Amino acid sequence: EARILQCLQNKFLARYVSLPNQNKIWTVTVSPELRDRTPLVMVHGFGGGVGLWILNMDSLSARRTLHTFDLLGFGRSSRPTFPRDPEGAEDEFVTSIETWRETMGIPSMILLGHSLGGFLATSYSIKYPERVKHLILVDPWGFPLRPTDPSEIRAPPTWFKAVVSVLGRSNPLAVLRVAGPWGPGLVQRFRPDFKRKFADFFEDDTISEYIYHCNAQNPSGETAFKAMMESFGWARRPMLERIHLIRKDVPITMIYGANTWIDTSTGKKVKMQRPDSYVRDMEIEGASHHVYADQPHIFNSVVEEICDSVD
Repeated sequence: EARILQCLQNKFLARYVSLPNQNKIWTVTVSPELRDRTPLVMVHGFGGGVGLWILNMDSLSARRTLHTFDLLGFGRSSRPTFPRDPEGAEDEFVTSIETWRETMGIPSMILLGHSLGGFLATSYSIKYPERVKHLILVDPWGFPLRPTDPSEIRAPPTWFKAVVSVLGRSNPLAVLRVAGPWGPGLVQRFRPDFKRKFADFFEDDTISEYIYHCNAQNPSGETAFKAMMESFGWARRPMLERIHLIRKDVPITMIYGANTWIDTSTGKKVKMQRPDSYVRDMEIEGASHHVYADQPHIFNSVVEEICDSVD
């Protein structure tokens, strides 16, 4: 991670934020001196960490403070034992985000979440709408209801099918922990696309090694995710059934990769559920699930435009 963060041009601060319950949230704040505008808070997806935002951090912190953190149970943050039921696990994540916000002294924020981070950012916005000036969901996981007709189900990505064939029903990334020193090589084998996405910054295996080390420890957040999912692409408590509960004055923008395995029709369904609210959905060409890394320049400019509309 230190190698990754060395790429930042803007001033940044990386440290642990201690919560009252003794858990620690690993946090990176970029451009901490820009206090006049609403900060942008970015929440990574499953198996990720702060380092995966490296293609976005400088650009998105040019005119405002940017905060990003490792979700509880992931990356360098604490790895507590989560409740085993889906609602309890989700609440634990959401409470940790709110406690982190309080500890950081952030009155309100533009909240952006990718994949699992989008699911949790939405859940957070239902519970704490007064803290969210704009909700940005990037290829959010866990929104649609699982279709009863198997032909309507989008196929999961090939790498996931390969992992499942090796693992069966154990935790999604258990193969990395079993592999030990061969783990980084497995990341490279299953996800060679990550090396390509970050090739402008790293010619070596920095990103593969980073993803491995994010997931080689106690699978705390991973176990919580398993409790929340029906299968990899579906949540036990689908967000489409609840998104109408977000206060009407919270604007929502949904950004999808045009080539993603996520169901992009959920953007239209969210619009239908919130007819009296601002909901914008869009697709970025040439991007798959990791939109922010597939097309970083387009992604950054879209997010900057959204942020500038707030203040």
